[in-house]
Amino acid sequence: MKTVTLIGKPGCHLCDVARDVIVRVCDEVGAAWEEKDINQDQDLYRAYWEQIPVVLVDGRQHDFWRVDPDRLRRALTE
Repeated sequence: MKTVTLIGKPGCHLCDVARDVIVRVCDEVGAAWEEKDINQDQDLYRAYWEQIPVVLVDGRQHDFWRVDPDRLRRALTE
């Protein structure tokens, strides 16, 4: 089973939209997902502060800013 990680921060509208897409797609395909707050991890902040929300699939960057549900679904089912 693949795991999706959403890297974002509280109060981020794009993060809220990305979370909705991730939850819907992960529920459809049975994938796990987690969320990390960029403000709580300096390494994540340094790596991604200009790109949030950032989506990782099994630890590898998949998307940033906007999440395409079809593209995410394909990544999780291939």
